[in-house]
Amino acid sequence: MNVNLERSGPQPVVQTQVDESGEVFTHTKVQPEDHVVHDWYQFVLSFPPLLVRHYLKKFNMNPGKTVLDPFCGTGTTLVECKKLGIPSIGIEANPIACFATRTKINWNVDPRGFQRHALAVAEAARRKLEAQGLGEIDHLPLFATRRKAATKLFTLSSECSKLILKNSISPLPLHRTLVLLDALNTFNDPRFSAHERLALAKAVVFSISNLHFGPEVGVASPKRDAPVIAAWLEEIEGMTNDLIQLRCKNRVPAVAYEADARYPLSVLQPNSIDAVITSPPYPNEKDYTRTTRLESVLLGFIKSKTDLRSLKQSLIRSNTRNVYKNDQDDSLVAEHAEIQDIAKKIEARRIALGKTSGFERLYARVTKLYFGGMVRHLSELRTALRPGAHLAYVVGDQASYLRVMIRIGNLLADIAKSLGYELVDIELFPTRLATATKERLREEVIVLRWPGAKNY
Repeated sequence: MNVNLERSGPQPVVQTQVDESGEVFTHTKVQPEDHVVHDWYQFVLSFPPLLVRHYLKKFNMNPGKTVLDPFCGTGTTLVECKKLGIPSIGIEANPIACFATRTKINWNVDPRGFQRHALAVAEAARRKLEAQGLGEIDHLPLFATRRKAATKLFTLSSECSKLILKNSISPLPLHRTLVLLDALNTFNDPRFSAHERLALAKAVVFSISNLHFGPEVGVASPKRDAPVIAAWLEEIEGMTNDLIQLRCKNRVPAVAYEADARYPLSVLQPNSIDAVITSPPYPNEKDYTRTTRLESVLLGFIKSKTDLRSLKQSLIRSNTRNVYKNDQDDSLVAEHAEIQDIAKKIEARRIALGKTSGFERLYARVTKLYFGGMVRHLSELRTALRPGAHLAYVVGDQASYLRVMIRIGNLLADIAKSLGYELVDIELFPTRLATATKERLREEVIVLRWPGAKNY
């Protein structure tokens, strides 16, 4: 999945650079058009659309070329490519994020029909809630007078409840959400269902739930009541306006595959990609599946611990919560002296500090597994690249493992060169403040070029 799957936190320092043409490029500058489609469902601190546009221009991409984002997250690269008429392909292992990307690149929807259908669904849900005494009017404290007439509140199954953060959504908002989902299922229309469900995913996370997003996802003070249907319809309205604006551009090819980015040839054709613009996850103890857990469970993408385990096994190993006994990617960096040295430093620091938990014991191993996974990804990707293809990887320094610094950009650049890629440049992206150390950490864009096969 693409960069930092977190929705809020310290804002990056604005970083300005001047490229070879003399163009000033401010990485964090937000343009009005950046809200169109991207706002349907997006991760804060993912790379900005402006960065995608910058590298599309730098790599001379046009409608005759194909761009890949192998860690596409919620589709920033694909959406920008589609807006500019450039074919694109995304790979994403997280099912809710892949669903979001597929929905965000589908503009072949009748906006007015979509809006009419959503209003009909909303009316059906409203009638049911009002019959239960739980309608969304007046916001009486705890809806005390109406709750007396209400039936038992709907809830998630015991197994599903265990998958989400405790108290991540309060009982009454959850009940209303499940009623709305039931209406969506009852009045399902394949033309609109994906967009309607994505609108609900966003509304649940940002308006209805108790979640908050800083360096980690957490639970804030509970919203004992929250309007669900109104929040959903607000997202529907935003989607409708964007679809009116962009429907004429729907013919631009774009596709997202739910797959493991370590094995890109499972979905890509040989010699088919002209450019890569992406950001992989970082080794930093963030369990990226937690960030999307609530909406994944509500929309049925994760229904059990087995589903969750399967998802985690399809990800680059970037945290100790998705490390498994039979993992072998670390063997691919067994001869890389600097990565082995970093792992040794982490383990030595752990022992010196007396850290003995099961997760802490895995810090050194997950570091090696992460870089081994990136070796696997970059190695197999070569077959899919056309000679002369350019690649941009947004990466960042990390010091999450007992404050041992990991210069990810330099290490990935070194790995890429060993696999036959040419290192074009390492460009500074905005710095950010480390949560633990309060130090400024570099984020960088590793720019590579694939010269073509040489019997690798």
